[in-house]
Formats: sequence, structure tokens, C-alpha cells
Amino acid sequence: MGKITKATKINLLSLKAPHMRTFHITWFAFFLCFFGWFGIAPLMAVVRDELGLTKAEIGNTIIASVAITVLARLLIGWLCDRIGPRIAYTGLLILGSLPVMMIGLSNSYESFLLFRLAIGVIGASFVITQYHTSVMFAPNVVGTANATTAGWGNMGGGVTQMIMPLIFAAFVGLGFVNASAWRWAMVVPGIALFIMGIIYYKFTQDTPEGNIKDLRKNNPDYQMKKKESKKSFLVAVKDYRVWGLFLIYAACFGVELTINNIAAIYYIDYFHLDLKTAGLIAGLFGLMNIFARSLGGMFGDRFGIKFGLKGRVYFLFVILLLEGIMLIVFSQMSVLPLAIFTMILFSLSVQMSEGATFSVVPFVNKKAIGSISGIVGAGGNAGAVAAGFLMKSDTLTYPQALFILGWVVVGISFVAFAIKFSEADEKETKKEMDASLEANLTTQPAVVPISK
Repeated sequence: MGKITKATKINLLSLKAPHMRTFHITWFAFFLCFFGWFGIAPLMAVVRDELGLTKAEIGNTIIASVAITVLARLLIGWLCDRIGPRIAYTGLLILGSLPVMMIGLSNSYESFLLFRLAIGVIGASFVITQYHTSVMFAPNVVGTANATTAGWGNMGGGVTQMIMPLIFAAFVGLGFVNASAWRWAMVVPGIALFIMGIIYYKFTQDTPEGNIKDLRKNNPDYQMKKKESKKSFLVAVKDYRVWGLFLIYAACFGVELTINNIAAIYYIDYFHLDLKTAGLIAGLFGLMNIFARSLGGMFGDRFGIKFGLKGRVYFLFVILLLEGIMLIVFSQMSVLPLAIFTMILFSLSVQMSEGATFSVVPFVNKKAIGSISGIVGAGGNAGAVAAGFLMKSDTLTYPQALFILGWVVVGISFVAFAIKFSEADEKETKKEMDASLEANLTTQPAVVPISK
């Protein structure tokens, strides 16, 4: 039996190796989670009219949809270190499907708020996706793998803006009134999530070596890792770099979540578009994830190969600064074509910033990847909660709130300079990087030994 290995290449058309099987299943699972998580957002104009929601109440539901995810991501990261990503994702998908299907039972602001709160738990899926690809791929491509799986998953936020109004219209076409159509439309992503939970359990494994439960029975190293996992959360909490990345991710993913929640209603209210047209335009923001977040991870890897870990951090600063500038510009647009154009440029930078962030995360502490991913991932939702309070303000219009948010992002971009690595970290990573690059130049399989 050969050495246990991590993949040094991303072979998109291959499903034979567990690395690429995990790659494709985990991004699609995250895609469906986004679909369920934000499925109601493009239908909010209909829900607002039926339930008589005020701007402040809509703001509260936006905050609820992302607030619970902060705690869920912290827990799920620790859980991945403890029981592995396969079981964690299976449980999350199946349990998370229930409130998605049941939100149609809402008949008041209070019940709708509670269901949006419950649905927010499935946002923790991001942490499992990042954890799973982090343990499957070698240093030379881990940033690209993380960014691509997360980006293609995030794309669900854009697709749902386009598809949910069509699903809603299909139910209207079948004879349902608006008040029933939006309720039945939400059953569709709920069923998809439930089925995906079964698929994740049957067709993925925790690591290239196998499932953690089996490995702990026969492998002393994994028995030791089980003991280490109990301390992993405390190790992560004590590392100031983790909190720096927490803030940075708040400034990129937190902003993306905010835009996902308000984009459709923003175009309806400020550009006087109908539900379908507003959904299509809002969907362009999320669709950029098909390549934008991957680009962020790819550039992070390239800067890492050339300049080491500090190169990854420098690129993160530049792209996050650009995001803040583009958000400020977008907030000032009042002509529809210019608003769409600047939104696309803003979308490109925000999603590249997310990819760049998680090209740094796997190198902070390899013994606590799950906990660190959970804390940094929670930062995104914490940012969305903070932005949500701006969005719900009766004294600020959406453009004014976005303008303020843009300057906050510009300020946070400078936090990147606080993310530093020791010479020992640089040397260890360079050694693994050289092994990864050497494997790519040989005719051997695109894998390298797992670092113990």
C-alpha cells in the first residue's frame, strides 16, 4: 500500500479519486445550501405585501438569517475536528432542509422571523466545505480548491435570485395565488437539500485515508489527533491572526450576504423593476462566483508560490481595498446600466477577497483547521449582522448604508498587515510547496504525502 496522499492537481473531469469526488459533491452541497438559505430573498416583495412587513421588520429577518450562522459556524468547525466533515455535513443538510420546507407555514412577522432564523443554520455548510477541501488538497492548490468549491457554492446565491421567481411563477401558472405560490416554491430547495444529505453520506469520505471513525480504531496518529481536537478551538481562539481574518472575512463575505438579501428589493425600489427583472439583475452578483472566488484563491496560491505566506497576505490586502472602493462607487449609481456595470466589478472584487482569505486560512495552524475555518467563517456572518443594522435603519437609505459600508471595508483592508507568519512557518510551507510542485513535474499521480 502506497503513502497516503493529498492531491496536487484539480482534475475537474475526474471522479475516481476521493479528492475530486469530495470536491464536486461538497461544492454542490454548498450550492444547494445557499439556494435554501436565500431562496426567500428574491420573493421578499411578495412576502412583504402579504405579511405587511415594514422596512425595519425586513431588516430584522435579514439579520436573523445570518445571525444564527455565527454560532453554527463556530460549532460546526469544532465538530469537523471531532467527528469529521462527512457526518457533520450529512446531519446539517438533512436537518437544515426542514425549516426551508416549513417556512411556508409562516402567517405572521414573528413566525416568519423564527423560520428565517432556523434556516440560517445551514449557512454553517461553508465551514465544512472549506475543511473538507483543506484536508484533501496539497499546499500548491489548496487555495484554489477552497476558493472554487466555496465560489461555486456561493453561486447558489445568484442562481436563486433568478430561479426562485421562475419557480414562484410556475406555481402561479398552476393556479396558486401569490400567497400560496411563494410557500410551495420554498419546498423545492428543501427537498433538494434532504436528498443531498443522503448523497453526501454515501459518496464522500472524511480524508484521503478514509473516514475518521475507522482511522481512529486502527491508527495511533488519529487517536492522538482526537485528543488534540479537544484543544483545537482554544488554540484557534488564542491566535490573534484568526481574529484578524475574522474581521477581514466580515468585510467581504459579510458584504456578499448583505447584497444577496437586499439586491432584488433594491432594484425593485430604486430602479422600479418588476420581480423577474430585478431577480435576473441581482442574480448577476452571485453568478460571478463561477470564477471570481476561484481567481482570488488562484492568485493567493500564485503569490504564495512566489513570495511565500506573506505574498498571500499582500494580495489579500490589495483585493480587499479594491472591494471597498468599488462598493463606494456602486452606492452612488443612479443610472441602471452604470449600476449593473459597477455591481459586477464590485462582485468580482468581493468574491476574490473571499477566495484570497481562505488561501491564507489553511496555513495559520494545521492542527486546528476546522476550528479556525469556523471562527473565520463566522466572521462573515458577524459582518452581515452588523451590516444588517445599517440596512434596517429608517434614517438611512440603502445607497447611504452601502456608502458607509464601503468605507468600513476600506478601513478593514489594512488589518491584513497584522497577519504575520514566523520564519519556521515559511520554511515548513516552502518545503511542502516544493514537494507539491515537484509532484506536478513527474509522471506520478497528482498527490503528495500527508503531513503528520
